[in-house]
Amino acid sequence: MAALLLSLLLAPSAFADAQAPATTPAEAPAAIQTPVDAAQPVTAPQAIDPAQAVEANAVDAPEVLEADNTLGMAHDLSPWGMYQNADIIVKIVMIGLAIASIITWTIWIAKGFELMGAKRRLRGEIANLKKATTLKEASASAAKEGTLANLLVHDALEEMRLSANSREKEGIKERVSFRLERLVAACGRNMSSGTGVLATIGSTAPFVGLFGTVWGIMNSFIGIAKTQTTNLAVVAPGIAEALLATALGLVAAIPAVVIYNVFARSIAGYKAQVSDASAEVLLLVSRDLDHLPPERGSQPHMVKVG
Repeated sequence: MAALLLSLLLAPSAFADAQAPATTPAEAPAAIQTPVDAAQPVTAPQAIDPAQAVEANAVDAPEVLEADNTLGMAHDLSPWGMYQNADIIVKIVMIGLAIASIITWTIWIAKGFELMGAKRRLRGEIANLKKATTLKEASASAAKEGTLANLLVHDALEEMRLSANSREKEGIKERVSFRLERLVAACGRNMSSGTGVLATIGSTAPFVGLFGTVWGIMNSFIGIAKTQTTNLAVVAPGIAEALLATALGLVAAIPAVVIYNVFARSIAGYKAQVSDASAEVLLLVSRDLDHLPPERGSQPHMVKVG
Protein backbone atom coordinates (compact mmCIF):
# COMPACT_ATOMS: atom_id res chain seq x y z
CA MET A 1 0.00 0.00 0.00
CA ALA A 2 2.84 2.42 0.79
CA ALA A 3 4.52 1.79 -2.59
CA LEU A 4 1.25 2.37 -4.43
CA LEU A 5 0.68 5.68 -2.69
CA LEU A 6 4.27 6.82 -3.48
CA SER A 7 3.88 6.08 -7.20
CA LEU A 8 0.57 8.01 -7.33
CA LEU A 9 2.24 11.02 -5.77
CA LEU A 10 5.25 11.05 -8.19
CA ALA A 11 3.29 10.48 -11.44
CA PRO A 12 1.88 14.09 -11.90
CA SER A 13 5.36 15.67 -11.42
CA ALA A 14 6.92 13.33 -13.96
CA PHE A 15 4.16 14.09 -16.49
CA ALA A 16 4.72 17.88 -16.06
CA ASP A 17 8.50 17.47 -16.57
CA ALA A 18 7.94 15.56 -19.80
CA GLN A 19 5.71 18.29 -21.27
CA ALA A 20 8.09 21.23 -20.35
CA PRO A 21 10.31 22.49 -23.34
CA ALA A 22 13.98 21.62 -23.13
CA THR A 23 16.23 24.63 -22.51
CA THR A 24 19.91 24.85 -23.52
CA PRO A 25 22.60 26.44 -21.38
CA ALA A 26 23.10 29.18 -24.03
CA GLU A 27 19.41 30.21 -23.83
CA ALA A 28 19.40 30.44 -20.09
CA PRO A 29 19.49 34.02 -18.86
CA ALA A 30 22.57 35.30 -17.20
CA ALA A 31 20.62 35.72 -14.00
CA ILE A 32 19.98 31.98 -13.75
CA GLN A 33 23.72 31.21 -13.96
CA THR A 34 25.35 30.02 -10.83
CA PRO A 35 26.08 33.01 -8.67
CA VAL A 36 29.50 33.54 -7.28
CA ASP A 37 29.80 32.39 -3.81
CA ALA A 38 30.30 35.40 -1.66
CA ALA A 39 32.33 33.39 0.71
CA GLN A 40 34.78 32.33 -1.96
CA PRO A 41 37.86 34.62 -1.95
CA VAL A 42 38.58 36.71 -5.06
CA THR A 43 42.17 36.24 -6.32
CA ALA A 44 44.11 39.26 -7.69
CA PRO A 45 45.47 39.07 -11.28
CA GLN A 46 49.02 37.74 -11.47
CA ALA A 47 51.82 40.07 -12.58
CA ILE A 48 53.06 39.33 -16.15
CA ASP A 49 56.79 39.36 -16.90
CA PRO A 50 57.53 41.92 -19.72
CA ALA A 51 60.04 39.57 -21.32
CA GLN A 52 57.48 36.78 -21.42
CA ALA A 53 54.91 39.18 -22.88
CA VAL A 54 57.30 40.25 -25.62
CA GLU A 55 58.08 36.62 -26.42
CA ALA A 56 54.39 35.77 -26.53
CA ASN A 57 53.66 38.70 -28.82
CA ALA A 58 56.60 37.77 -31.03
CA VAL A 59 55.28 34.25 -31.36
CA ASP A 60 51.66 35.25 -31.96
CA ALA A 61 52.34 38.29 -34.20
CA PRO A 62 52.73 37.72 -37.95
CA GLU A 63 56.21 38.00 -39.46
CA VAL A 64 57.18 41.58 -40.38
CA LEU A 65 59.75 42.28 -43.08
CA GLU A 66 62.82 43.99 -41.70
CA ALA A 67 63.81 47.32 -43.16
CA ASP A 68 66.69 47.18 -45.65
CA ASN A 69 69.48 49.21 -44.10
CA THR A 70 72.27 47.77 -46.24
CA LEU A 71 72.45 50.96 -48.38
CA GLY A 72 73.28 49.08 -51.54
CA MET A 73 75.62 46.58 -49.95
CA ALA A 74 73.66 43.85 -51.74
CA HIS A 75 75.57 44.90 -54.87
CA ASP A 76 78.98 43.36 -55.38
CA LEU A 77 81.27 46.38 -55.09
CA SER A 78 84.46 44.50 -55.86
CA PRO A 79 86.23 45.53 -59.11
CA TRP A 80 85.04 42.38 -60.89
CA GLY A 81 81.49 42.78 -59.58
CA MET A 82 81.35 46.43 -60.64
CA TYR A 83 82.60 45.44 -64.09
CA GLN A 84 79.88 42.81 -64.43
CA ASN A 85 77.14 45.25 -63.39
CA ALA A 86 78.40 48.12 -65.56
CA ASP A 87 76.81 49.32 -68.80
CA ILE A 88 78.04 47.82 -72.08
CA ILE A 89 79.78 51.07 -73.09
CA VAL A 90 81.59 51.27 -69.76
CA LYS A 91 82.59 47.62 -70.14
CA ILE A 92 84.10 48.33 -73.56
CA VAL A 93 86.04 51.26 -72.10
CA MET A 94 87.36 49.10 -69.25
CA ILE A 95 88.40 46.31 -71.62
CA GLY A 96 90.23 48.79 -73.87
CA LEU A 97 92.09 50.30 -70.92
CA ALA A 98 93.04 46.86 -69.62
CA ILE A 99 94.44 45.93 -73.05
CA ALA A 100 96.37 49.24 -73.16
CA SER A 101 97.89 48.47 -69.77
CA ILE A 102 98.94 45.00 -70.93
CA ILE A 103 100.55 46.52 -74.05
CA THR A 104 102.44 49.01 -71.88
CA TRP A 105 104.02 46.36 -69.68
CA THR A 106 104.75 44.12 -72.68
CA ILE A 107 106.65 46.93 -74.42
CA TRP A 108 108.51 47.69 -71.20
CA ILE A 109 109.72 44.10 -70.87
CA ALA A 110 110.56 43.56 -74.57
CA LYS A 111 112.15 46.95 -75.22
CA GLY A 112 114.01 46.89 -71.92
CA PHE A 113 115.79 43.63 -72.75
CA GLU A 114 116.46 44.85 -76.30
CA LEU A 115 118.09 48.05 -75.08
CA MET A 116 120.17 46.28 -72.46
CA GLY A 117 121.50 43.77 -75.00
CA ALA A 118 122.20 46.43 -77.65
CA LYS A 119 124.13 48.63 -75.22
CA ARG A 120 126.21 45.74 -73.95
CA ARG A 121 127.13 44.61 -77.47
CA LEU A 122 127.89 48.16 -78.59
CA ARG A 123 130.31 48.72 -75.73
CA GLY A 124 132.35 45.72 -76.86
CA GLU A 125 132.25 46.82 -80.51
CA ILE A 126 133.47 50.33 -79.65
CA ALA A 127 136.36 48.82 -77.66
CA ASN A 128 137.37 46.72 -80.69
CA LEU A 129 137.17 49.73 -83.02
CA LYS A 130 139.47 51.68 -80.73
CA LYS A 131 142.04 48.90 -80.87
CA ALA A 132 142.09 48.83 -84.69
CA THR A 133 144.48 51.05 -86.63
CA THR A 134 143.03 50.60 -90.13
CA LEU A 135 139.66 49.86 -91.67
CA LYS A 136 140.84 46.39 -92.67
CA GLU A 137 141.67 45.53 -89.06
CA ALA A 138 138.32 46.93 -87.95
CA SER A 139 136.57 44.87 -90.63
CA ALA A 140 138.31 41.72 -89.39
CA SER A 141 137.27 42.39 -85.77
CA ALA A 142 133.70 43.22 -86.80
CA ALA A 143 133.18 40.25 -89.11
CA LYS A 144 129.90 39.19 -87.49
CA GLU A 145 126.99 40.01 -89.76
CA GLY A 146 124.24 42.23 -88.45
CA THR A 147 126.26 44.05 -85.81
CA LEU A 148 126.43 47.82 -85.83
CA ALA A 149 130.23 47.90 -86.16
CA ASN A 150 130.01 45.60 -89.19
CA LEU A 151 127.49 47.92 -90.87
CA LEU A 152 129.54 51.05 -90.18
CA VAL A 153 132.89 49.62 -91.30
CA HIS A 154 131.55 47.99 -94.46
CA ASP A 155 129.61 51.12 -95.41
CA ALA A 156 132.78 53.18 -95.06
CA LEU A 157 134.77 50.65 -97.13
CA GLU A 158 132.08 50.69 -99.82
CA GLU A 159 132.22 54.47 -100.11
CA MET A 160 136.00 54.46 -100.30
CA ARG A 161 135.87 51.84 -103.05
CA LEU A 162 133.40 53.95 -105.01
CA SER A 163 135.56 57.04 -104.50
CA ALA A 164 138.82 55.36 -105.45
CA ASN A 165 139.36 57.61 -108.45
CA SER A 166 138.62 60.78 -106.52
CA ARG A 167 141.51 63.12 -105.81
CA GLU A 168 139.75 65.10 -103.06
CA LYS A 169 140.26 63.48 -99.68
CA GLU A 170 137.92 65.95 -98.01
CA GLY A 171 135.15 64.93 -100.41
CA ILE A 172 135.65 61.28 -99.52
CA LYS A 173 135.50 62.06 -95.80
CA GLU A 174 132.34 64.09 -96.28
CA ARG A 175 130.59 61.29 -98.18
CA VAL A 176 131.65 58.68 -95.64
CA SER A 177 130.45 60.92 -92.82
CA PHE A 178 127.10 61.35 -94.52
CA ARG A 179 126.69 57.59 -94.87
CA LEU A 180 127.56 57.03 -91.21
CA GLU A 181 125.12 59.73 -90.07
CA ARG A 182 122.32 57.99 -91.96
CA LEU A 183 123.17 54.70 -90.29
CA VAL A 184 123.18 56.34 -86.86
CA ALA A 185 119.75 57.89 -87.54
CA ALA A 186 118.37 54.56 -88.78
CA CYS A 187 119.61 52.78 -85.65
CA GLY A 188 117.95 55.40 -83.46
CA ARG A 189 114.64 55.02 -85.32
CA ASN A 190 114.73 51.24 -85.05
CA MET A 191 115.41 51.38 -81.33
CA SER A 192 112.64 53.96 -80.80
CA SER A 193 110.02 51.79 -82.49
CA GLY A 194 107.24 50.94 -80.08
CA THR A 195 107.76 53.87 -77.75
CA GLY A 196 105.25 55.95 -79.70
CA VAL A 197 102.54 53.57 -78.51
CA LEU A 198 103.50 54.39 -74.92
CA ALA A 199 103.17 58.10 -75.64
CA THR A 200 99.73 57.55 -77.18
CA ILE A 201 98.52 55.47 -74.24
CA GLY A 202 99.86 57.94 -71.70
CA SER A 203 98.13 60.89 -73.35
CA THR A 204 94.77 59.32 -74.24
CA ALA A 205 94.06 56.78 -71.49
CA PRO A 206 92.88 59.36 -68.89
CA PHE A 207 90.42 60.85 -71.37
CA VAL A 208 89.09 57.43 -72.35
CA GLY A 209 88.57 56.61 -68.68
CA LEU A 210 86.84 59.97 -68.19
CA PHE A 211 84.49 59.16 -71.06
CA GLY A 212 83.54 55.89 -69.32
CA THR A 213 82.95 57.78 -66.06
CA VAL A 214 80.71 60.37 -67.72
CA TRP A 215 78.70 57.65 -69.41
CA GLY A 216 78.28 55.70 -66.16
CA ILE A 217 77.20 58.76 -64.17
CA MET A 218 74.71 59.63 -66.90
CA ASN A 219 73.19 56.15 -66.54
CA SER A 220 73.06 56.64 -62.75
CA PHE A 221 71.03 59.84 -63.16
CA ILE A 222 68.72 58.06 -65.57
CA GLY A 223 68.21 55.37 -62.92
CA ILE A 224 67.39 58.04 -60.33
CA ALA A 225 64.80 59.55 -62.66
CA LYS A 226 63.17 56.16 -63.28
CA THR A 227 63.02 55.10 -59.64
CA GLN A 228 61.96 58.57 -58.40
CA THR A 229 64.32 58.26 -55.45
CA THR A 230 67.64 59.70 -54.34
CA ASN A 231 68.40 56.81 -52.02
CA LEU A 232 72.10 56.12 -51.71
CA ALA A 233 71.46 52.45 -52.33
CA VAL A 234 70.28 53.32 -55.83
CA VAL A 235 72.89 55.97 -56.68
CA ALA A 236 76.10 54.58 -55.16
CA PRO A 237 76.64 51.41 -57.25
CA GLY A 238 76.34 53.22 -60.59
CA ILE A 239 78.70 56.00 -59.54
CA ALA A 240 81.22 53.46 -58.22
CA GLU A 241 81.13 51.58 -61.54
CA ALA A 242 81.66 54.86 -63.40
CA LEU A 243 84.61 55.90 -61.26
CA LEU A 244 86.22 52.51 -61.86
CA ALA A 245 86.69 53.52 -65.52
CA THR A 246 88.65 56.62 -64.48
CA ALA A 247 90.77 54.53 -62.11
CA LEU A 248 91.62 52.11 -64.92
CA GLY A 249 92.50 55.05 -67.17
CA LEU A 250 95.00 56.31 -64.61
CA VAL A 251 96.37 52.80 -64.07
CA ALA A 252 97.05 52.56 -67.81
CA ALA A 253 98.34 56.12 -68.30
CA ILE A 254 100.73 56.64 -65.37
CA PRO A 255 103.02 53.63 -66.06
CA ALA A 256 102.97 54.42 -69.80
CA VAL A 257 104.23 57.97 -69.21
CA VAL A 258 106.90 56.85 -66.73
CA ILE A 259 108.15 54.03 -68.99
CA TYR A 260 108.17 56.33 -72.02
CA ASN A 261 110.39 58.86 -70.22
CA VAL A 262 112.74 56.10 -69.06
CA PHE A 263 113.03 54.75 -72.60
CA ALA A 264 113.57 58.26 -74.01
CA ARG A 265 116.63 58.75 -71.79
CA SER A 266 117.90 55.25 -72.42
CA ILE A 267 117.52 55.53 -76.21
CA ALA A 268 119.29 58.90 -76.14
CA GLY A 269 122.21 57.20 -74.41
CA TYR A 270 122.17 54.43 -77.02
CA LYS A 271 122.26 56.99 -79.84
CA ALA A 272 125.25 58.62 -78.18
CA GLN A 273 127.04 55.26 -78.16
CA VAL A 274 126.22 54.74 -81.84
CA SER A 275 127.62 58.20 -82.59
CA ASP A 276 130.82 57.25 -80.76
CA ALA A 277 131.15 54.11 -82.90
CA SER A 278 130.56 56.19 -86.04
CA ALA A 279 133.23 58.66 -84.95
CA GLU A 280 135.73 55.82 -84.45
CA VAL A 281 135.07 54.55 -87.99
CA LEU A 282 135.45 58.06 -89.39
CA LEU A 283 138.81 58.37 -87.63
CA LEU A 284 139.95 55.14 -89.29
CA VAL A 285 138.82 56.45 -92.68
CA SER A 286 140.76 59.66 -92.19
CA ARG A 287 143.83 57.71 -91.12
CA ASP A 288 143.64 55.44 -94.17
CA LEU A 289 143.26 58.41 -96.50
CA ASP A 290 146.33 60.06 -95.03
CA HIS A 291 148.35 56.91 -95.70
CA LEU A 292 147.33 56.60 -99.35
CA PRO A 293 150.16 57.11 -101.86
CA PRO A 294 149.94 60.32 -103.90
CA GLU A 295 148.27 60.14 -107.30
CA ARG A 296 150.34 59.88 -110.42
CA GLY A 297 151.03 63.22 -111.98
CA SER A 298 150.67 65.01 -108.75
CA GLN A 299 154.44 65.03 -108.12
CA PRO A 300 156.20 68.23 -109.22
CA HIS A 301 158.38 67.80 -112.35
CA MET A 302 162.09 67.79 -111.71
CA VAL A 303 163.98 69.97 -114.19
CA LYS A 304 167.57 69.04 -115.00
CA VAL A 305 169.96 71.89 -115.12
CA GLY A 306 173.17 71.47 -117.09
